[in-house]
Amino acid sequence: MEIKIIEERENPILNRREVKFVVEHDGPTPSRKSVIDKIAATMNSKVGLVMVDSLKSEFGKRETMGYAKIYESEERAKEVERAYVVARNVPAPAAGTEE
Repeated sequence: MEIKIIEERENPILNRREVKFVVEHDGPTPSRKSVIDKIAATMNSKVGLVMVDSLKSEFGKRETMGYAKIYESEERAKEVERAYVVARNVPAPAAGTEE
């Protein structure tokens, strides 16, 4: 799986970077979690700060277009983003850590 950044834009009002990208892959469409991990590594960010808004694949192509937002802090991400988007993108805590 390889990610190419098509467009990167700074949004100072919302304290985030907005990124359009293409994921080139062999086999099935990659999972949202693997895309988030790869974008966080590529853009020098943390996994909890990357919110993938959309992933769109076309039949027969081995590439997926996507749009992500990279926030400066987790608090700001939770203030701005809708609850279901945060739930979709933030990794769930491990089952054994709750007490």
